[in-house]
Amino acid sequence: MLKETLIQFIISLMPVFAFQLWHNRERSWSGIPAFLTIVSCISMVFCMLVSVRLNGYDLNFRMVPLVIGTLYGGPYAMFGLISIYICFRIPNIDNFFELSILVIFILSYIPAMLLIMKSFQRARRESKQRIAILSLGAFVILYYITSLAYLIIYDLPLLDNLIFTSLLQMVGSIAAVWVSVFIIESLKENRQLHFDLKRISVNHRREVEKLQQFIDETAFAVMLVNHHGRITHLNEMGYRLFHAQSNIHERDEIVGKYFTAFFHSTHQETDIKLLREALKGNNTQLETVVEDGRTLVKNAFPIRQMPDGLIITGAAIIAQDVSELFLLRSEVDRMERLSLVGQMAASITHEIRNPMAVIRGFVQLLKERSPDNQQQYYHIIIEELDRANSIISDFLSLAQNRALTMEMGSLHDIILELSPLLDADANMRGQTIELELCDYIPLLLLNNKEIKQLLLNLARNGMEAMGDKGVLKLQTNYSEEKERIELRIQDRGVGIPQEQMKRLFEPFFTTKTRGTGLGLPLCLSIAERHNGKIEVESTEGEGTTFIVSFNRKTA
Repeated sequence: MLKETLIQFIISLMPVFAFQLWHNRERSWSGIPAFLTIVSCISMVFCMLVSVRLNGYDLNFRMVPLVIGTLYGGPYAMFGLISIYICFRIPNIDNFFELSILVIFILSYIPAMLLIMKSFQRARRESKQRIAILSLGAFVILYYITSLAYLIIYDLPLLDNLIFTSLLQMVGSIAAVWVSVFIIESLKENRQLHFDLKRISVNHRREVEKLQQFIDETAFAVMLVNHHGRITHLNEMGYRLFHAQSNIHERDEIVGKYFTAFFHSTHQETDIKLLREALKGNNTQLETVVEDGRTLVKNAFPIRQMPDGLIITGAAIIAQDVSELFLLRSEVDRMERLSLVGQMAASITHEIRNPMAVIRGFVQLLKERSPDNQQQYYHIIIEELDRANSIISDFLSLAQNRALTMEMGSLHDIILELSPLLDADANMRGQTIELELCDYIPLLLLNNKEIKQLLLNLARNGMEAMGDKGVLKLQTNYSEEKERIELRIQDRGVGIPQEQMKRLFEPFFTTKTRGTGLGLPLCLSIAERHNGKIEVESTEGEGTTFIVSFNRKTA
């Protein structure tokens, strides 16, 4: 009898063994309820087929897979299992009383399981074990009570062997349910822990990759070392800044070396000192050093094990090339000083014009009252005063940032208006002016006075660069696709040397004997105020072309 009971116990645990095989294949939980239902159905059928019958009473563990399959499979699984249970139970019914017992069991089992099913699926493992044991115990007790009534009604003897086997079956069924729920829930928890660990590992790997990419792509030079002082990582910028003076130049050989072996003890003493301090747990101050003409800012800090931060696991040194920043800062300081000087000079020069006007007036008066042999001296004085006044006017135009009155106008109209003046100036020099204006040019938002000044300055520069019989060409172009208007002023002079090209628009830079160096900077300032730009093309010995372009989208 014990042998048959042990076989029944093992068969009732078939869903657990099958679930473990399913679980080991790393399948998702979505298919497990249906799988458990099928295996529980097979286990229940085997339990019923190998049951022991004493005095008309079937002794088996069929209730274990029935309860397990119902609790884990859900309502559909329960109805399927009950149907199979009925199909295999009816052929073994001998009388009406046994049929009544079956009906009472089914009518009590279905609503009871429907009530506790949701609570079971939401409960923790200990609660699930308790619910499963109580459910099974209740139905087993109900079954035994009805079976006892059956024995009494049909006056069948209550054998000691039957009592012992029934108690053994009850204890075995409860133990089987407890073991089944325990193993299934343990495997589920292990699977969940496995998934959580895998998810955390994936997230950790992604965060490490992000951090790695950030370190590699940052503009800072970064070197990481472990607590032993071995280099664990060196980004691209770090390789560029550190390896030039180091002892090791091959990048593949750097990782794994001691930083003291990598850095040169003389040229990179600061780096060694910073990392040593960081490995001692000290935060270092910013160090500014100059290496190979570059200004570098360096800092090192310890890397601590979280959350307490008491254990030093490594250190990092960070360096940044701030050469351009230093140059920019010095340039900004210089520009601020120049701006201040310019503002002061503009105020001073504005006040100089008044006494100069008085001087010019009295010189003209003296000129009229002087003899003819002295007229040339007064002429020179007045000419120089006018030249000084012109320089002051150009300087004020360049220094002041006043608001302009803009109106829609045509560049062609301004060129044609200035054409007689330019022709007269060219005739005095023995030169000619050629106009090549495009058929159509749209209106521009411009300041008529300033555009005239720009055109006169560039045209006279071209004339002064040519000798007799020189030709100055003024040409306009309009690109509808780019919505850009171009004014080209081309001379056939000596050209501009390449070394002077980049300094053309610097204030006070000039190659003329009597030049001020303010004409071209003033032209550039006018062009920029009209949202334009000036480009220069020049070939020594052939001539120079100034290209003034205006973009109608922003003009």
